[in-house]
Parts: sequence; C-alpha cells; structure tokens
Amino acid sequence: MGGPLSGCRVIELAHIMAGPVAGLMLADMGADVIKVEKQAGDDSRRFVPPTIEGESAAFMMMNRNKRGIVLDLKTEAGKDALRRLVATADVLIENYRLGTMEKLGLGYDNLRQINPGLIYCEVSGFGRTGPYAHRAGFDLVAQGMSGLMSITGEGPGREPVKVGPPVSDITAGILSAMGVLAAYVHKLKTGEGQKVDASLFEAGITQTYWQSAIAFATGVAPHAMGSAHPLNAPYQAFQTSDGWINVGAANQTNWERMLKLIDAAYLNNDPRFESNAQRIQNRIVLAEILNEIFRTKPTRVWLDAFEEAGVPAGPVLSITEMHADPQAIHREMIVSTNHPVAGEVKTLGLPVKFSETPGGVRRPAPLKGQHTIEVLREIGYSGTEIDELVDSGAAMTQ
Repeated sequence: MGGPLSGCRVIELAHIMAGPVAGLMLADMGADVIKVEKQAGDDSRRFVPPTIEGESAAFMMMNRNKRGIVLDLKTEAGKDALRRLVATADVLIENYRLGTMEKLGLGYDNLRQINPGLIYCEVSGFGRTGPYAHRAGFDLVAQGMSGLMSITGEGPGREPVKVGPPVSDITAGILSAMGVLAAYVHKLKTGEGQKVDASLFEAGITQTYWQSAIAFATGVAPHAMGSAHPLNAPYQAFQTSDGWINVGAANQTNWERMLKLIDAAYLNNDPRFESNAQRIQNRIVLAEILNEIFRTKPTRVWLDAFEEAGVPAGPVLSITEMHADPQAIHREMIVSTNHPVAGEVKTLGLPVKFSETPGGVRRPAPLKGQHTIEVLREIGYSGTEIDELVDSGAAMTQ
C-alpha cells in the first residue's frame, strides 16, 4: 500500500476543499501528507451536522490518509517549526488569500531559500495574477463566473442552478495535484522546484469544453439543456414506469439498435431523426416520443434489455444507492477507516488504480494536533523543545 508517491513529503497549509482535495489525491497515491492546521483547526471541522461520535463527517472525508499537526504561524517559534519542516519536504500546498504567506515571511521566495527543490502549489479563487487575483474564491462564485451555471439546469429562462457538488473546488484540487505531479517529475530530473498556480475559476472553465467549442464556432452562448447533450441525441435521462434511465444512443449504430430494442424502428424513417444533426435539432420532440415509450416499463426491464443489446444505458442512482453498487464496491471506491474517536468510518477510495504500486486509504483523518509530537521529533526537535513550543502556544498536541 506504499503507492507510487511513497517517499514524497507534502506539507498541506490548506483548508476546507480545493487545497485539501489536492493533498488527498497525493496522500492516496502514497505521499506523506502533513496537514498543518491553525489553533482553531480546519474550518471543515465545524461543517456540522452531520457528525460521527462528535467528529465532522466532512473533515474526515477530506483529510483521511494525512497526518495532522497544529502550529501557530503568527509566532516566530511556529514559523521556525514550519521552516524546519519545509527543509524536509518536496511539496507545499497553500490556499490563503494573496499576500498572506508573504506577510508571514513564508512565501515561495522565502521558502525556496531553505529548500531550492520545493514545489510550492498555490490554490486560489482566481489565480495569483490578473485583475481578480486579490479576490477571495468560493465554488459558487466560480461556477457562476466560469459559465457553468448558465449551462446547468432545466432550460433557458429558468433560475440559475449550480452543479450539485462543489465541482470547481474539486476540479481545482485535482488540477493542482496534476500540476504538482508534473513539477515533481521535473524536480526528479533536474532537482529544481517551482511554483504551481491553480484556481477555482479556471477549474470551472475547463468544464466547458463542449459548450465553449460551440460558442467559438457559432458566436452563440449555449444554454441549459437538463440532462441532454448539446452535440448528441438521444443522450439524456428518460422516465420509466418506476424511475429514470440514462440512455446514450449517441451514434447511428446505437440509435438503430435502440430503435429495434424499443420496437420503434419506424422512427428511423422519420426525416426529423435521420441523422444526429436532425435529432439534435428536433431533440425536444424526440424526447417526448421516447419518454412515452420508456414509461411503459420499469427501469430494470429496460436496463436488462439495453445491456443485452449493447446499447449504453444506466440507472439514475441516489448517493446511497451508488454506495451500494457492486461495481463501486469491487473497484474499492467505498472503503472504511478505523478512526480513534468515530470508530469505523466509511469513505471514498482512490479513483486511479496502479498495477505495480497500488495506492489507497491507509489511515483515518487526524484528530487536531494528533501527530504534532511525532512530526516535530522527525525534524529534530527534542522533547524539551517540543514542550516549550506547546507551553508557549506555538504548537498544539491532541
């Protein structure tokens, strides 16, 4: 369970979502991620309810596989402890407001003097350059400004709808981890560190590839289409007699297979539906016809028939139904940790599999300050020095 990043040390000075997602990805792939919290702890510790035995479910989800320490970076002793930790690290991740780390004397230019090979990853709302660099970043704001909310929802003229999960936060974290890995490859080749700069705004923009392609080509901004696809039809959710089914009969072969399966071959002779372009143009009428057909049978019957015919289709599952899905379980996307307070806690697994260096979930999220003494000892602090740090308030233990 070492993972491909075994031996890589990451310092996570990040809170709530985007930065911790980056740390989570690296930790799941084997990196030793040391989460440095403030005295009050990561804000997600207070994202309650729900709790499990008093521990925030949100915090435990985002911070499994990490070790946790507490340092007060407003004190010189706390800053010095971080600098000593940086000297042993490959990567530092932070998501503070622009200029915060520099004011503390802990910006990239300061820390690379200590460790020239340091990869310094900054995750922010809008990036560290440009007219919005000073702004705070939130997923909701990023979804709106990136165009995502204009293409999400039931249709044009309706109330703006955000994507259900904080997709800008999560994508920014994944992109940050990708950037760190690319910089780490460069470091292994040359010994050189560098800055990695990722933002929620740009993460949201990357989700608009199809819609941006359409807008670039036509000059017209695409609008929300419910579950439908702007470039393929039929490719959306349809109502069955007892639920919903997603059907991906996007190419001509699958279109014809679907028509045979649902006993509607006559639609292939309808000039409105002869090609994908015509089906897109007449998507609403087509959906009305297909919904009437799909409502005649239950979801399971349709799914069995689609699987036998080789036409892509799937149910619309709730989150708890997804957790119980045999494929999710087989792929170890639903796993458990043994938390010292909360007991057995389920979490999501690593979505990338490695044949020779498998990663995975090795430890639960840390209690606040759980590993402070352990980590300080690793970087050379004596027992007396640790006691002095704790007594002065520069560090906190569990």
